[in-house]
Amino acid sequence: MSKPDKILYTAKTHTTGGRDGKSTSSDGRLDVKLSSPGGPGGGTNPEQLFAAGWSACFEGAMGLAAKKLDVKLPADLAIDAEVDLGMTGDAYLLQARLNISLPGVDKETARAIVDMAHQTCPYSKATRGNINVEINLV
Repeated sequence: MSKPDKILYTAKTHTTGGRDGKSTSSDGRLDVKLSSPGGPGGGTNPEQLFAAGWSACFEGAMGLAAKKLDVKLPADLAIDAEVDLGMTGDAYLLQARLNISLPGVDKETARAIVDMAHQTCPYSKATRGNINVEINLV
């Protein structure tokens, strides 16, 4: 496992109450009520937060990949992230899918961009070999 030579940013949050609690960031930009997936409650859940974070990061990595390939990403690029919370026996686990739409980009170029992004995105690196992941072009 490699360590960074330089820290670019550290996210700091304070969470109380677990899945039915609240989470706030140290800079005040995040202040969310949490609730269990599929249950009652008006909050978000960790799986939704993970899906949002990963898809946003992945789009940034796609931008870097497209720049290297001298390709302009379409303005209507979209990533639909799906994070499943599941069980095997009595153990909880996650699996995820990123469904990526690159309108107007040919399949071969789109696949190259997505594959490069999956190699560089920090979320992709964190999940690689740890959970089942699908990266789909739609």
